[in-house]
Amino acid sequence: MKIKKAVITAAARGERLYPVADTIQKAMLPVIDIDGLHKPVIQIIAEEAFASGIEELCIVCAPGDRERYLSAFSSLRDNLLKSFKSVDWAKKQAEKVDGLLSRLHFAEQQEPLGYGHAVYCAREFVNDEPFLLLLGDYLYVSDRLQKRCAAQLIELATKEGCAVSAVNPTIEHQIGRYGTLTGKQAANHHGVYQIEKIIEKPSLSVAELELQTPGLRVGYYLCFFGMHVFTPAIFELLQKQIDQENHPVMLTPALQELAEQEKYLALEVKGSRYDLSRKHGLLSAQVALGLAGEAHSETLTTLVELLAEANARTSK
Repeated sequence: MKIKKAVITAAARGERLYPVADTIQKAMLPVIDIDGLHKPVIQIIAEEAFASGIEELCIVCAPGDRERYLSAFSSLRDNLLKSFKSVDWAKKQAEKVDGLLSRLHFAEQQEPLGYGHAVYCAREFVNDEPFLLLLGDYLYVSDRLQKRCAAQLIELATKEGCAVSAVNPTIEHQIGRYGTLTGKQAANHHGVYQIEKIIEKPSLSVAELELQTPGLRVGYYLCFFGMHVFTPAIFELLQKQIDQENHPVMLTPALQELAEQEKYLALEVKGSRYDLSRKHGLLSAQVALGLAGEAHSETLTTLVELLAEANARTSK
């Protein structure tokens, strides 16, 4: 199968980032990307998708946010062209913004009825095709210089012709933050699992009983990475919750059903994910992008200097 479409969920208002998210959409917060340029978070996520072969992109947003996104990106493009006339990097960035705008679609989530409902809002855009799902408040940094995290996922989904979720082995004291799963190691595939059971943010006691995965280090579990490739079957499963008026509409129960009715794999992605809504999440993501990109030496020098200054202050 060919994955040409991507969905980014960005409808949540970002309470954990209050008060900054009260004045600006959290997906529009500026971050220095691996190419050394300041960009809105959602542009970095979109470029992750485009660099992995995606052709069209849909942002699931809150009511009224469509106009805010379009206005912000149009203003960014115009400012690049007006303020940096004849500067090559500005022209290239303006072209990237134009490319984003030309391939961008929106679906509004009229009411905050859960994450599964936000995904369901993109059904018309997806139109019975497989699609890549990304989170609007996660940034992804690949360990492989020539292959993005999304590209690793799409490659396996295309080869196997099925749904695939990205996972990371995660230390036990952190599993309460993530959907956690277990499954059997796929034959002839290192780091690929046939998903059997998924529990959303399990307690450690439950995980020890139900989610142990053979082959992982002791104390580690497979947790969602915030990146999936789904077949259109996911929408039928979400529709069942909506028809039953189960609110909030949750994605995890639908994924458990998906694992029971069709081939559904998990891939240990070579990379890291950073939840921007967590305390210091934006800081962690920025440091990771800096160390992974063109500003590696400058980032490292800055960190060493800051640590030295902090140590000097505490030693007085």
